[in-house]
Amino acid sequence: MSYDYEALLERARSQLPVATIKRERLELPELQHMIIGMRTIVQNLGEVAEILNRDIHHLLKFLTGELATAATIQDSKVIFQGKFSKDTIERIIRRYMEIFVICPVCKRPDTKIIKEKRLSFLLCEACGAKSSIKTI
Repeated sequence: MSYDYEALLERARSQLPVATIKRERLELPELQHMIIGMRTIVQNLGEVAEILNRDIHHLLKFLTGELATAATIQDSKVIFQGKFSKDTIERIIRRYMEIFVICPVCKRPDTKIIKEKRLSFLLCEACGAKSSIKTI
């Protein structure tokens, strides 16, 4: 029995689960950002934190440290003291993802932060790697 390559390839692709075919698994929503006076409001930071599978307070602590400003949370809306562009906030969120979300071994976002004594580790649920991370 002889099969041609294209038929075998199509058969293999049909048996793959949908999640492995999809290219980008971690897609962040567009930030709902506005500047009012000397304050910057990000209305959907809670949604971003939920997609990253992180506590909004952890993400906010990183953002305020990088922006060198203060912020308050009201529901899932965050109000920063000062004027910050949307690009600046998105760039800092991407840096947060590189440090605290993406596994350094397999580059997947399936991680969680665990604390052992006074140290924090990034535990990958996909490959099982355990990497130390700095505290904020």
